[in-house]
Formats: sequence, structure tokens, C-alpha cells
Amino acid sequence: MLFLALAFRPGGLAAADISVQGSDTLLSLAGRWAEAYMAAHPGVSIEVNGGGTGTGVAALLNGTADVATCSRRLRAREVESCVRNFGARPVEVPVALDAIVVHVHPSNSVESLSLGQLSGIYRGRVRDWAEVGGKPGPITVYGRENSSGTYEHFKEAVLKDSDYVDSVLMLQGTSQVVGAVARDPNGIGYGTGSQHGGTRRLRLRPAEAEAPVEASEKEVRSGRYPLSRRLYLYVNPRRRSGSVDAWLDWIRGPEGQSMVSTLGCYPLAPAPVSP
Repeated sequence: MLFLALAFRPGGLAAADISVQGSDTLLSLAGRWAEAYMAAHPGVSIEVNGGGTGTGVAALLNGTADVATCSRRLRAREVESCVRNFGARPVEVPVALDAIVVHVHPSNSVESLSLGQLSGIYRGRVRDWAEVGGKPGPITVYGRENSSGTYEHFKEAVLKDSDYVDSVLMLQGTSQVVGAVARDPNGIGYGTGSQHGGTRRLRLRPAEAEAPVEASEKEVRSGRYPLSRRLYLYVNPRRRSGSVDAWLDWIRGPEGQSMVSTLGCYPLAPAPVSP
């Protein structure tokens, strides 16, 4: 598993004031938040690591991280573990809106898929592009690693908790998925909306007879795009402090939220319209 520290106490091995670990979807954004906040508050140090939502939740529950970055909500059993370990529920802090988008090669003639068709591909029931209106050719299926919150959200929302096809190629992050699909004319992959390049995003149909929906801010914010989601920070209830609370308030305030869209996600509230 890859761990990447994006922000740390300058020049030192001393422990950071705030330790953060988890979602690769939120890794760059959390690192930007940490760097900007430390620049404005020189007395505070924040360390941000990735590894996936599952890794962040594990770190939160074993007390090695103050904050877990998550691309899904905590499971009931995870909340129960926090209560058992620390005597209280973790503090849930929504920080951004995001979409899981589906990528294909630019040469692929398919313009949209229904969730049922997408489920069929990822469950192995649909194996050729001709079965969903494309040119004949075997479908190469790419996905995220199983420690990823994006993996879990996709499995729950699209596969209805059924198993992925055995042939799915699990990759570490969305950037790797996008890169693989960009090189593979028969490929399909999914990942956070913050990553793109060399692929084409498919529109999705919530049901077979419904119109396809793009992963635009309008459709994500309205909930019409079927793979819309919130991104979260979870705080260990015993690690709350003035520094932690102040950073979280800053993230949810105008300055922190103004940074969200620069990385392909959407702020919790729409930006005000200039008069």
C-alpha cells in the first residue's frame, strides 16, 4: 500500500499537531488545505497521508490518526468500533461533493450506459461492447483497489453489493485507472471526477428508459447524476482540539471551499453569483 505525506512539520521529525490519513480521492485536496492553512498559521503542523479510505478508517479506529479522509460514510460497525474504543462516535464533517465517473477510450462509440448495463459489465454478465451498442470487441474492466471508498461506493451503488467479475484489473488510484483506459481501446474504468486526461467520460442513465445524465456540477448537486456522493472527514472524538476544530471550520468556510473546485470536486454550497 502506498502512503504519501503531502504536508508535514518543516524540517522536523516531531509529531504533527494534526495527523490525517485515508482517501486517495481526497489526498490532493487535503494536502492543499493543509499547506494553505499552515502558511496562514505558522504555529500549526498538519501531516496528510493517503492509502485509501479503509486505511484511514483503520488508523482512526486504532488511534494513529486524528482525522480520517473518506470518500464514503462510515459503516455502522465502524462507528460502533469507535464508540467501543473511545467512548463516543466519530465526528462527521462533510467537506465536498463529488461524482464517480465512468471512463472509456476516446475511440469507443458508446455514448452512455444505464446502471444496469454498467452492473452487467462489472459483474461479468456483459463481456463484449457490441452487447451495449458499441463495436464488437471484448471489454477490459478496470477498477479501484478494495481498500478504496470509491471501490466500495461503486460496489454498493452499481453492483448492489454483488461481487466484481474475477477478471477486473484493480489499480491503486483513479489516475492509474484513467491512464490504463487511455491506452486501451476496449477498456472501461471508474473513479473520482477529479481525474481525467486521455479518456472520454460516459453519461449514465439511472434506468434503461431514462435520459442519460452528465456528471456536471448542476446534476451532481441536484442528485440526478446517479453516482453523486459527499466526501467526508471523520475526527477521533478523543483527538479533538482547538487546532483540529479551527482547521475544520476553515475547510468548511469560504477559503477552504474555494479550493475544492480546483481539483475537480464541488463545494458544499454553490458559489455566489456576482452582481
